[in-house]
Amino acid sequence: MSIEIVRKRIPPSVLERAAAERFGDMVKAVVDIRRRIMAIGGDLHADEETLLLDDGSQQADLWGVNLYPATSGDDWLEYDSMNNVRPSQGNRSRGVENPTLREAIRAVVDELVERL
Repeated sequence: MSIEIVRKRIPPSVLERAAAERFGDMVKAVVDIRRRIMAIGGDLHADEETLLLDDGSQQADLWGVNLYPATSGDDWLEYDSMNNVRPSQGNRSRGVENPTLREAIRAVVDELVERL
């Protein structure tokens, strides 16, 4: 699977296929919280981020996450990416430290990914 921009709701099978092709149980994704889209399917969050930037996204709106399609509950979404280290935006770790921002990311992912 090549990197693709998700603009409308996708079934779980899309993430399952992407996981199987790359990391087995995980899919890297970059979420644009302003445009309410995300990129999936890359080996690196940076590759997905580049695609979104080329598509018109702004750096400040992009956040990296990992999705575990076979995992249930809240643990299926992990806020962990080197792209999230942004001291200028008050985020000094690979995680997303601001709870409001985490909720915004989760809302976009929930809109775009159908869960069983």
